[in-house]
Amino acid sequence: MSSLENVLQTLAVRLQNHSETIATEEAAKTSVVLPFLQALGYDVFNPSEVVPEFTADTVGKKGEKVDYAVKLDGEIKVLIECKGLNTALDRKHLSQLYRYFSVTKAKFAILTNGRVYEFYSDLEEPNKLDVKPFFSFDLMDQRASSLAELKKFQKSAFDESKILATAERLKYTSAIKTFLSQQMEQPGEALVKLVASEVYDGRVTSHVREMVQEGIQVAFRDVIRDAVQARLSSALERDAEHETVEEAPSVEEAIETTRDEIEGMLTIRAIVRDVIDAHRIDLRDAKSYCAVLVDDNNRKPLARLHFNRKQWYLGLFDQDHEERVAIADLNDMFRYAGRLRVTAEKYKDS
Repeated sequence: MSSLENVLQTLAVRLQNHSETIATEEAAKTSVVLPFLQALGYDVFNPSEVVPEFTADTVGKKGEKVDYAVKLDGEIKVLIECKGLNTALDRKHLSQLYRYFSVTKAKFAILTNGRVYEFYSDLEEPNKLDVKPFFSFDLMDQRASSLAELKKFQKSAFDESKILATAERLKYTSAIKTFLSQQMEQPGEALVKLVASEVYDGRVTSHVREMVQEGIQVAFRDVIRDAVQARLSSALERDAEHETVEEAPSVEEAIETTRDEIEGMLTIRAIVRDVIDAHRIDLRDAKSYCAVLVDDNNRKPLARLHFNRKQWYLGLFDQDHEERVAIADLNDMFRYAGRLRVTAEKYKDS
């Protein structure tokens, strides 16, 4: 059976390649939502476990339906409401979940458009659905931290009390991350005033305000870049003893492995080290690209680094052929972490 990560990556590719044909709500359900639930271990063909068109009488709304209800041990645990792929999820789509949540024993509700899965509970008031999700999972942005949270909803791991114990922290952490991400792109007036009061003496004119706003954006980027660079430099020092050096090529075919290529390999090691032993991953340089291989075996390509040109490309092997994707720098590689881990899974036990 495919791992959760493999199935989720397959669904992400399906969304990317067939978004136009699965734009409707029904298409999203059958093409993405049901396979998503199946990947979490639920039997979507068992109507006593995954109940389609779940109906319960609510105050003033008899016979109204919610798309799916997930049952475990005969009790409703999760309510799911689906929308079309192009629907931007917001509070107005919570109405049916809101009413059903109050008349069932479910402690969790999911609102989804097939790509984004927003998880809700009653953290603010008992038996009253919160208006903000405590966790959101995006199929097109499968980060390790999000996957770890999603795995708590697998049938084999589902523990209501444990999920609720961390849900409140997760809710505010997620909200803070969203806020900071927005501030990185466009610092708000309150943040600009706060920073200006700390770094500038004198009257804050429109010119000063603009200067501080631009400075905040640059500072955010620099702090993140410096942190990543520090981790990569540390990894270089720790792993230097494990590096393998090929026999030197002839003078006319001399190949220079650059620091960027070495750091690229180490970045990939860091991304997939939770899937495969990092020491199995090495770099083999060639004229036109650097191959990142498992067990130094050409038949086990993990990625290729096409850094010998102005525009960098990362070669991915999660499909039957190499797909080159343009990247701006090493940080961009983290956008493809899910696909790199899918490839690593293929060699995990080989």
